[in-house]
Amino acid sequence: MILMLGAAPAAFAASGTDPTWPCIQRKQPHLSIGQMWTGPQPDEATTTLSRDPEIAALAARLEQRRLPIEEAEPLIADFAAEADNARLTALMQAILAKIEPERSAMIEGIARYGQKQVDLAKMIEDRRAKMAELEAATEPDFDAIDAEEEALDWDQRIFTDRQQSLTYVCESPVILEQRAFALARAIAAHLD
Repeated sequence: MILMLGAAPAAFAASGTDPTWPCIQRKQPHLSIGQMWTGPQPDEATTTLSRDPEIAALAARLEQRRLPIEEAEPLIADFAAEADNARLTALMQAILAKIEPERSAMIEGIARYGQKQVDLAKMIEDRRAKMAELEAATEPDFDAIDAEEEALDWDQRIFTDRQQSLTYVCESPVILEQRAFALARAIAAHLD
């Protein structure tokens, strides 16, 4: 267990600049349309168009993770049959406007999660030091030692459970990114 706790800060720092970021994936707080969209550059006209009720409704449907990409592609094709490049670009903007806030909230939650793990690792180290101090006393207080050991065991269990959940937690924003890229690719396939 000591090795795992000692390795935790190194794992947290894996992403580079944020030492509290607990994921292997590099922390990318925000997505931009330029990262995934190969179509025309969005402008004010397409931004306004992205709020069109038809486009907004389709974007809301397409961004839902429970809708497989294979089922999203025919919806995009139906829309594209009547749409010009501006409307296709607006659709991509509307999708990203839905995905980005959800993904950003996930990133913030993961950062809080990582900070809590760092704090818990520090608390475990402090408990170990306190136990060693209690055990080294000339007249050890065994009740205090037992209480500290029980608290230490509990904290370690929480830390371990949360570490095991980390893979799933870190994959959530990646799944949204992959969906945004897949939708961008599907929409761009219909550009003139």
